Amino acid sequence: MNIAEWEKAGQYVEVAGHRVFVMDTGANEPRETIVILHGYPTSSYDYKDVLPRLSPEYRVIIHDHLGFGLSQKPDDYSYSLFEQADHALLVWRVQGVEKAHLVAHDYGTSVATELVARRNMGFEPVKLQSLTLCNGSVHIELARLRIIQKLLRNQTVGPLVARFSSKRIFRRNMRKLWHDPSLLPEEEITTMWELLTMNEGKKALPRITQYLRERERFWHRWVGALRETDLKSNILWGNEDPITGGNIARVHHEEMPGSKLHILKDLGHYPMIEDPERWADALKEGLSD
Repeated sequence: MNIAEWEKAGQYVEVAGHRVFVMDTGANEPRETIVILHGYPTSSYDYKDVLPRLSPEYRVIIHDHLGFGLSQKPDDYSYSLFEQADHALLVWRVQGVEKAHLVAHDYGTSVATELVARRNMGFEPVKLQSLTLCNGSVHIELARLRIIQKLLRNQTVGPLVARFSSKRIFRRNMRKLWHDPSLLPEEEITTMWELLTMNEGKKALPRITQYLRERERFWHRWVGALRETDLKSNILWGNEDPITGGNIARVHHEEMPGSKLHILKDLGHYPMIEDPERWADALKEGLSD
């Protein structure tokens, strides 16, 4: 599926004055809903091969965070994880979601934990039925950040690094995140790069990457939320992730009472792309009990 086909299958919604791309498999049947928060620096397109495996049993909604993919990449936006959480809730409400299973990967895990923190304090405009975390660095102190992430986070050199970044550099960094780089075809890299760079996406990238600073600053809020939550929780993790390996999954499992741990061996940072069938089956198993 190319970008044009993906875009045609989805829709655009207006949220707080911004245009957001949403993929919604439909609410015509009485199915439970899964809402997915995608990772950095990619988009909802990461789940194109997962949707056919989930949609027969669940309504699935994935939107591109502002600054990512087909969504607007505005200059007049903070790109704070707090605002991304606000927009996620607004998107879901626009789509008529009242309750859902929340699934989050990478960048999306911090948006998710902000929603959990709000829920712990009694603010839950969309009722969360469960939480699934996948290969994220909420425990930023345990993550092995790539050099490109550190450079983009730097407020002085970040804009220059983004401006002069190239598909060649992107390809090299993405391939390092796969346990088996041969599973990442060139056409997939091309599509990821096009979605990243369209609508002046490179310009927004340094501001988006400040989320790494927020993970440090609000560590106690977000890790604390996971430790305190009574949500049914699943840890679904690619074990060979060079940034957030299986050790972080085990930390989450230990600190989240009653959570279920599902380690996916021989998969890296993007297990939903590397083996969509195994990832989808593991997710459904986690939600089944």
